[in-house]
Amino acid sequence: MTPPKDFNDRMLSLGLARVSEAAAHASARLIGRGDEKAADQAAVNAMRDQLNMLDIKGVVVIGEGERDEAPMLYIGEEVGTGNGPEVDIALDPLEGTTLTAKDMPNALTVIAMAPRGTLLHAPDVYMQKIAIGPGYARNVIELDAPPADNVRRLAKAKGVDPTAINVLVLDRPRHADIINSVRSTGAAVQLITDGDVAGVIHCAKPDETGVDMYIGTGGAPEGVLAAVALRCIGGQMQCRLILDTEEKRERAHKMGVTDPKMIYGIEDMAKGDCLFAATGVTTGSLLTGVKFKKDVIETETVVMRSVTGTVRYIKAEHRQLEKFHLD
Repeated sequence: MTPPKDFNDRMLSLGLARVSEAAAHASARLIGRGDEKAADQAAVNAMRDQLNMLDIKGVVVIGEGERDEAPMLYIGEEVGTGNGPEVDIALDPLEGTTLTAKDMPNALTVIAMAPRGTLLHAPDVYMQKIAIGPGYARNVIELDAPPADNVRRLAKAKGVDPTAINVLVLDRPRHADIINSVRSTGAAVQLITDGDVAGVIHCAKPDETGVDMYIGTGGAPEGVLAAVALRCIGGQMQCRLILDTEEKRERAHKMGVTDPKMIYGIEDMAKGDCLFAATGVTTGSLLTGVKFKKDVIETETVVMRSVTGTVRYIKAEHRQLEKFHLD
């Protein structure tokens, strides 16, 4: 029996960048066309094709849905050539389908990879989340504390008045109480229409993004992807799956969730060494979007490694356009 191959993340990082780039190229052709499903499907097809070129024995643990819901990149699908290390794959082929369809900022293609069995297998349900950037003592924030208390605690830790804190929240009716609680401290609320993964990552670089904290309820798959990014670059995050029906609890139990009320930290969602890559589709505060020029396609991708904390920004010019099958 051949022993399992080591997770050589140093060699895999560029391969992962190629995967997110291909998905970005494909979906960017549909920017502003008003067709969310077509943009998402284009990203899925491209990402799957590129994944199957990587020398990995990959299993999708965070994907487009459960097997009966998604024809491609479903949870449990095996990807890669089968010749390399055994890995978990978490992906969101197009984070911001609506943003892409409407030509709005911050649409990304996102993928993460880690050794087999180290990423949280999260069902496609909602998740409560709170996140801040690096440089603070543990447990400065608490998921179950009122948002106003978390703002005051973060302001104290940062050495500023609460009015200097900026909190990012998804613009949804369900977040009205969170927004009111944050604003009661004098802190600012920045509302976003979509982009859960990008929203959490914004916290990691408050000096650049102006975002100190992320609070709210969003998708559990996006929560795991964001946790991988924060594991690479630093920060704190606490999450809880919202399993409010028996059917959801059963689905979660089948995926290995034994405590439906557990609060997950970053290390609970991404236990081992991990890689994260994202490519801009539409230009936003994190990444520049895809640019189609006469004989060149330009992309910007960020690649992160947890083992070293290295963050690389790759500005690429692609000239062999036929490889993207864009006709």
